[in-house]
Amino acid sequence: MISLLKLLVFVYTLIFMNVNIIFAQDIEAGGQIFSQNCSACHANGKNLVNPEKTLEKEVLAKFEMNDTEAIIKQVTYGKNAMPAFGERLELNDIQNVASYVLNQSELGW
Repeated sequence: MISLLKLLVFVYTLIFMNVNIIFAQDIEAGGQIFSQNCSACHANGKNLVNPEKTLEKEVLAKFEMNDTEAIIKQVTYGKNAMPAFGERLELNDIQNVASYVLNQSELGW
């Protein structure tokens, strides 16, 4: 019974404290995939197509792209000028890229 209670408290914490779960932990692999597929438009966290929408921490937050789920969705399906990568990259690769982007945004690129 105590184990069930601990589990419920844990789940409650995740749901109601809005904890972002990072799907992928391989930031290095995400960096390699980013370099091969994303850096033409997003070198050093910039955006050559739309300079106002960089991958900097504050800008990601402004456009509600500051969590892995949002980044995974945009990379997978594309949006506006950004092409979809869902058919070119495996889900695990996209998760790694999302982790890399968030990590780099925290570090200031």
